[in-house]
Amino acid sequence: TAAGVFLSTNNGTSWASVGLTFAFIEALALTGANLFAGTQYYGVFLSVNNGTDWTAVNTGLAYVSAGALAVSGSNLFAGTTGGFFLSTDDGTSWTSSSTGLGNAYVTALAVNGANLFAGTESYGVFLSTNNGTSWTAVNAGLTNAFVNTLVVNGTNLFAGTEGEGVLLS
Repeated sequence: TAAGVFLSTNNGTSWASVGLTFAFIEALALTGANLFAGTQYYGVFLSVNNGTDWTAVNTGLAYVSAGALAVSGSNLFAGTTGGFFLSTDDGTSWTSSSTGLGNAYVTALAVNGANLFAGTESYGVFLSTNNGTSWTAVNAGLTNAFVNTLVVNGTNLFAGTEGEGVLLS
């Protein structure tokens, strides 16, 4: 939320604040016991105890607004106002990996096997088959779309856009 991270232990009947109350939370990702929160203006944070404690994990993350997070194996991906970043050490360090993306604001990420999709603020959707090292536009029908969210279901890719509705590939 715009007031931090909240936790429900009863399927959403009630919610309790578990931190980062100063931050607008834009994305969450979970791998094992590691919970990551992408924030607007403050970068990425890590909690290893269900949100009781949070640590900033921003070394090498040049842009502090992290609007999208995704996990695939030991890779943690972050979409930011300045492109795409990869961490292979649970956020301890980040590497920019935006060849083919330019400096697009990556607002959404989705993983489907070896395929990594990035939705952007004004340039549509991009595909990487090498963990984000390089990107190719896959924009037929939405080159100027602001993609807010991406979801993969089998071979279907859904893009939730601003002003254009939900699109299906």
